[in-house]
Amino acid sequence: MNVFGIAIGFVTFLVIGMFHPIVIKTEYHFGKKRWWIFLIAGLIFTLASIFVKNNYHSIILGVIAFSSYWSILEMFEQHERVRKGWFPMNPKRKDEYK
Repeated sequence: MNVFGIAIGFVTFLVIGMFHPIVIKTEYHFGKKRWWIFLIAGLIFTLASIFVKNNYHSIILGVIAFSSYWSILEMFEQHERVRKGWFPMNPKRKDEYK
């Protein structure tokens, strides 16, 4: 029995699930101006994925890398969701949503 695919699927599910609140909290506290943090994280995890010899670890690092890249888009979309009133606005940054 091969559980490799199920394990990778489960880890992918967990990583995506972790990135969702990270994007929401980052946008709330810092705004969309911090999108570059996700770019740097993505680049670091991409490089790590390339140089790790273990396939399992390489795949997990690649999933984290591309979740980081996807989070850049989500930061801007989260900003729009806050602007529309779907998520709470940080009262310290009201001017950013006009």
